[in-house]
Amino acid sequence: MKIAISAVAPGIESAVDQRFGRAKYFAVYETETGEYDFLDNKIQMNAAQGAGIQTAEMLSKAGVDAVLTGHCGPNAYKALSAAGIALYIGVSGNLADALKAYQEGSLSPADGADVEGHW
Repeated sequence: MKIAISAVAPGIESAVDQRFGRAKYFAVYETETGEYDFLDNKIQMNAAQGAGIQTAEMLSKAGVDAVLTGHCGPNAYKALSAAGIALYIGVSGNLADALKAYQEGSLSPADGADVEGHW
């Protein structure tokens, strides 16, 4: 299983980026190997529109099964749902904190967006 966590920088001590579509990076954690891979998402940071949709497509192509992030808008939520990717919002702290909360079952899957588009 692959879990993507929005990150402000590459590195496992990075803070969780609170924005999904415009996150600087995504840490992709592979549960079978315990290894992280970092995906650069800087191109979406300045996108006039569609950042969330494009980011969801990038993560889908990477084979991600779940996303942990701070906040997510409606178009990104729809794109993730259509791709079969579970979304967990309200995540904070560093990447290790986020992954631990997920593994302990203290995060619940989102049933919708929690911010408006272009947040």
